[in-house]
Order: sequence, then C-alpha cells, then structure tokens
Amino acid sequence: MDHFSYKEDILHAEEVSIQEIAKEVGTPFYIYSTATLRRHFDLFESALSGVDHLICYAVKAASNQAILKTLAKFGAGMDVVSGGEYKRARDAGVDGGRIVFSGVGKTGAEMKLALHEGVRQFNVESEEELLVLSGIAHDMNRVAPISIRVNPDVDAKTHEKIATGKAENKFGIPISRAREVYARAASLPGIQVVGIDLHIGSQLTQLLPFEKAYTKIADLTDVLRSDGHEIKRLDLGGGLGIPYGLEDGSPPTPKEYGEMVKRVLGHLNCEIEIEPGRLLVGNAGLLVSEVIYVKKGHDREFLILDAAMNDLLRPALYEAYHDIVPVKKSSSNQENAIYDVVGPVCETGDTFAKSRAMKKCSPGDLVAFRSAGAYGAAMASEYNTRPLVPEVLTNNHEYSVIRERPALEEIIARDKIPFWLK
Repeated sequence: MDHFSYKEDILHAEEVSIQEIAKEVGTPFYIYSTATLRRHFDLFESALSGVDHLICYAVKAASNQAILKTLAKFGAGMDVVSGGEYKRARDAGVDGGRIVFSGVGKTGAEMKLALHEGVRQFNVESEEELLVLSGIAHDMNRVAPISIRVNPDVDAKTHEKIATGKAENKFGIPISRAREVYARAASLPGIQVVGIDLHIGSQLTQLLPFEKAYTKIADLTDVLRSDGHEIKRLDLGGGLGIPYGLEDGSPPTPKEYGEMVKRVLGHLNCEIEIEPGRLLVGNAGLLVSEVIYVKKGHDREFLILDAAMNDLLRPALYEAYHDIVPVKKSSSNQENAIYDVVGPVCETGDTFAKSRAMKKCSPGDLVAFRSAGAYGAAMASEYNTRPLVPEVLTNNHEYSVIRERPALEEIIARDKIPFWLK
C-alpha cells in the first residue's frame, strides 16, 4: 500500500496534487511520500516486535538526506556501503553507533572515517579486509566491532545481477571457511567479534531462500559459540521484494518474514539486524514525466517522454518492469493504445517498456512511473549532459523540493580546461 491516489481524477501524493507540483518544479522529477515511508517502517517494527532488533535502512536504495532524516526520526539505523553514504547518514543526524558499514571494497580512508566518528559495526567481507581493518584500528588505538559476512551459497531466486549469496558471487567468505576466519579475527589486535552477517540478494519474492540461509546461520552460530566466540548479533541483510506489476504476485509481507525469522533464529537470543531498502522506499516514490511526442514507427507507436534511462536506469539495466500511469485519469471510454515507452537518450536501450497497453496519450500529458523510489534517483546520472532530476518530499498537505535541478551552466562549469587549451 502507498499514499498515491486519484482525487477528482488527478493523481495526488498524500494530499498534494502531482499536477500542481509539475507546474512549479518541471518534469521529470521524483516524488516521495512521508506517510508511505512511515507505514512501511512500522510494518517491519511490528513484524519484529518481541525480538531485540534494529532496522538499518539500506542507504543505497535512496540516499537523499531528507529521506534519511525521516527514517532516522522513525527510529531507523543506517546500512552504508561507502564513505559518502556514511557522511550522508552522519550529516542527516544519525549517530555513528547506529550505522552499519557494509561493502566488499572498503578503503583504509573509509575505515578511518568510521572509526573516528563512530560505527555500530563493520560487516567484513574478506580476510584481506580484516587484516587492513585490524592494522588501522590498532594504529588509532581503537577497537573495531565486526561481523563477518558469510556467503551461505543459497540461490535467492532473483535477477542474476542482484543475487549476492551464491558461491560464485563476490560477496563474503565461504561458509565452509567461517570457523578459521573467525578464529583469525579473534586473534587480531583492534578487532572485536560481535556477530555474523549475510545478505543473499535483492527483490526476493519467496521466503524459502531466506529460511535456507538463516538455518545455515543458526547452525553456524552454535558452532562459533562452542569455539568461544561471543555471537550476540545476527545481521540478516535485506532483500525482501515488492510488487512492481501483476507478474510479481504478492511477495511475502514483513509480518510473514518476521514470523519466519523468529521461528528459525529466535532460540539463539541474538539481537537481529535487518537492512531493508527497497521495501521501505520502493513504493514510496514515483518518477513523473511528460510526453514529448507520440511517434509512428514502421510497426509500432513510440511514446517519447522527457525522462530517460539516465533518470531511471532499472529497465535498461535489469529489464525491470514499472507500472506507468497517467497523472490525469482519462475517461473510461477513452480508447487504449499499445506503445513502446522510450526516452530521448541516444541509445536503443533507453526503453522503459515495449508493447505496453495504456490509455491513449498526447504531447503534454503527464505520466508517473510507480514503485520508483528505490534505485531510481540514487542510480541516476548526467549522461547526455542531462541534469539530475529534482526530488520532492510530501508530508500530508505540504511538499518540499529536497534536491534542485542543476542548471546546465552549473554542470558544465565543473569541467576544468587544462592550461594548454586556454
């Protein structure tokens, strides 16, 4: 459920007309709903009630500081994968002790930053990283709390580009080597083992892969405790999917997920950390775009929008589906059309949908891409020297532009001409 609905045939974000926002901000733009963020966060809180837990929002899904500050106000910690995300979270007012630092390629500078400003734990991905972190923490006279990311070799049954828990993926250490790596960690200066970490993938629409992975982690917890390690936290990652279209059916709910977590891991008396991103923000955001042309091709019609693959990369990168709806609802007797929905970027891959059945559109009409809050603005670029699109946050009857559209002059001014060309 989200808080985008039609009122008098105009799509609204909570109580704000998207048509009116488009007049002020221009298109394309992203818009997020505070009420939807609140609802999705509360669903997870309720799902894990009765268990010591912390919900750490995966910043990579949507990293605007207004979103981070909103979720932090609800009680979320943060899961970051770079020094930049760490700084975003800190600048949004998140205490370092509520930030989990993940990522397969942490640099020494990023480790120093987090150790200096505070961190809940590092999710260590390799022995090589473990040695570097130990050396830096020891030199700084600090202790780095760590969980080691274990790769359980479980197929997440998701798109191959967002599967992260199989043996051939780059993430974590093989579960078969966990005992020796934990033994080494315990022997190193500047390191404090606090738990186990795993993350098997994104956009999972079944609970079984989670349950298989968590069962392996439960067994590993018992083994590591028998070896003398204090395992007090289990970081379960994120990955619970959302429905993008009818073909996704009904993915498991947070309640169903929480019941499974309690059943499989509840007896261990560990603090549970989860790192949802998509499920918190995915359906809390739309991308709004304007129709530029309706072009007749050889055997099809193209709906050419002012949004492009640089604004919403998921369809080009993952062949991802997004429902595309009119901002102004047409009359029920308006005829349908079949469109290839495309953007203006000079690549055939700049295609959002093929042979999509929609109500007939005309130049100037506004359309909205649903479920665009996750990995939309966060993955956007300035390809073709197209400015990054604005972001807007609504809160009941109010809205605020939380990122401005940069002027072309501002973008071009970032280029520096070498002296021999002046």
